[in-house]
Amino acid sequence: MGYERRGGYRPSGFRPKPVEVGKEYEVDISEVSRRGDGIARIQGFVIFVKGARAGQRVKIRVTRVGERFANAEIVRSTT
Repeated sequence: MGYERRGGYRPSGFRPKPVEVGKEYEVDISEVSRRGDGIARIQGFVIFVKGARAGQRVKIRVTRVGERFANAEIVRSTT
C-alpha cells in the first residue's frame, strides 16, 4: 500500500505550474498564513499574497514560482 495524496496540487517535475512569474491573475483570498500573507489557490496550487486579507478578491502579479507554491503581490483590490 503506497502513500497517496487526495486533492490539491500534486507537484511533478514534468507538470507545468498553473501560474507564471510576471503574469497577473484575479483570485479570491481564502485564508491567511501564519506569517500574515493571504492564501489563494489556482487549480489547487498555493499562492501567498503579501498584504492580502481573507475574503478579498484581488488582482495579483506573481513574483516567484517555487516547486510547491508561488508568491505574489497585489496589483489592485477588486472588492
